[in-house]
Amino acid sequence: MSLRQIYTADGSSSLLNVELNETYHSTHGAIQESNHVFIKNGLRFFTESNQSSQVSLFEVGFGTGLNALLALKFSIENKIKIDYSSIETFPIDWDVISQLNYSDKISLDNAKILFEKIHRSNWNEEASIDEYFSLTKISQSIQSVELKDKNFDVIFFDAFAPSKQPEMWEKSMLEKIVRTMKPTSVFVTYCAKGQLKRDLKSLGLMVESLPGPPGKREMVRAYLKKRTNTGVD
Repeated sequence: MSLRQIYTADGSSSLLNVELNETYHSTHGAIQESNHVFIKNGLRFFTESNQSSQVSLFEVGFGTGLNALLALKFSIENKIKIDYSSIETFPIDWDVISQLNYSDKISLDNAKILFEKIHRSNWNEEASIDEYFSLTKISQSIQSVELKDKNFDVIFFDAFAPSKQPEMWEKSMLEKIVRTMKPTSVFVTYCAKGQLKRDLKSLGLMVESLPGPPGKREMVRAYLKKRTNTGVD
């Protein structure tokens, strides 16, 4: 896998997968995108909606570990325990990851040490990163992994775009993820394709189109049951 470091519009770095000609994050801002889609409209929305002090979270696409680092920041600042599981078919070597500048751009004590701890933790084993944050990185494909039903509160769906990795967005894959969701779970993704929304609805989810991060008009949030509060300020 050929990767090249790039810089996005908010000053944070990302990686370009040269073979797919696809970036791991929005070129309009890697940290901005992750914060908006996954932390604000996913993790924070869930905890505030449910008054929850403990979260079981599953991420499809560990990638650079940016979402994990931001979720760790959220857990420490809000004293919310997060059991974070993430799956990645093609883990990226630390010598590549270590060149990214997230630790300098994110306001978090010991960010560099914690980010390295996230990446140095063993694959396929649970690791304690902080008293509020445990991490299990799964080195496997979503197609082959076995997942428990009704096990997760929050889903971060962060695979490469459907045009680049269509197999990740097939209805059968989405159905596998939906089965892991608890009744109060929240599913979030940066993608807002019509087919995705139709597939999620056909799987019994209520689907919202929300304003996207800078450079993107929409994103998607979905639930297994109706909610009265549909946004986070």
